[in-house]
Amino acid sequence: MKSSIKQVLLRELMRIRRHPRYVIILTLGIVFTFTFFATMTRNGQPQKLPIAVVDMDGSYLSRRICHEIQATSGVSVQAVYNNHNEARRAMQRGEIYAFYEIPKGTYNDLLQFRSPHFVLYVNSAYMLAGTLSYKQLATMGMLATGAVQREVYRKKGFNEQQIMGLIQPVEYDTRTIGNPWINYGNYLMTTLIPAVIAFIAVMHTAYLISRERQEKTLRKWIHTARGNTLYALLGKLLPYTLWYTLLLLLTNLIMFGFMGFPLEGSWLLMVLNSVLLIVAAQCAGSFIACSIPDAPLAMSISALYSAVSFSLSGFSFPVDSMPAIFYTVSWIYPIRHYFLNFSNIAIFGNGMGHCWPQFCALLAFGFLLIGGAFMLRWHYRLEERKAAQTAPTPNNVKN
Repeated sequence: MKSSIKQVLLRELMRIRRHPRYVIILTLGIVFTFTFFATMTRNGQPQKLPIAVVDMDGSYLSRRICHEIQATSGVSVQAVYNNHNEARRAMQRGEIYAFYEIPKGTYNDLLQFRSPHFVLYVNSAYMLAGTLSYKQLATMGMLATGAVQREVYRKKGFNEQQIMGLIQPVEYDTRTIGNPWINYGNYLMTTLIPAVIAFIAVMHTAYLISRERQEKTLRKWIHTARGNTLYALLGKLLPYTLWYTLLLLLTNLIMFGFMGFPLEGSWLLMVLNSVLLIVAAQCAGSFIACSIPDAPLAMSISALYSAVSFSLSGFSFPVDSMPAIFYTVSWIYPIRHYFLNFSNIAIFGNGMGHCWPQFCALLAFGFLLIGGAFMLRWHYRLEERKAAQTAPTPNNVKN
């Protein structure tokens, strides 16, 4: 057993040495993806999103509201317009994501104890920018309303305690579990980067096995493993398992260490979670490639399988809210189990008692590797029969 796997491993290392470009390109892709998202979310969330204010009142109050909006870090007032049409055209040109409209006569309405209406327009075609702009401007609107109400109540003779009881009768204390800084990189990178690495592991595994068929070296590969297809798969995938696991652990070390992302649970459990993710992804890729003899079709199916995992993993949209069929299908993706364990370990600090079902699910992907070995053996025997039929016999050899 050891000698068979070792021989296949040495053969694969020699192939990597002769053609290192595949591993280098995929590694650079992972590094680029990590660097891109780390740079994009270095401030936690987008800052100084361009917005505008339509000031049709021109009063002290409207200018004060503009200054308060400009003082926030999330948005930046790019322009102050005098009418609605100019702001609408600026939004259509993509220059601003939202604008705050202060109607004419706002200050006089407040002095006469009438309720003016502020209007907030948001371009929701840009999901993240529109949502953050709306959040910042809606918060500033509520604060401005509270400030105006406080001045009115002061003029009516109420003390500060009475004023606060009228303005905010119920006080909320918000606690964001696992991400108190509302850092988008915290939940984006910790789930997206492992998903990208698992995606590449599935695709690369399918390519490696399909390449043996394309180059007509399938029989030689299996012969190196002394006819044992399971040992052939283990020896071939082992160097890539170690490499992708190392990359995933390195990215986790950077995120949880240098970047300061919270990790409430055990680092050893997170390491185990990462190792099992890579192994499960390779098992899925090997099963696809071994079951489908046509190399382009195998690569297409592995790409489709991996691409859908981004939607069914649960970190972009709750799987529990999906239709029942998609909820069921989500369990055939390793990244889904990785994400559930990541939530248990990193966010809630749970131990093995909560993580073992997902660990068992990741280990169950090993049956796909065994199934792929049986399918590979079947294709290998077909190749052997074809080779035996085409081989020259003593009766056909000319003297």
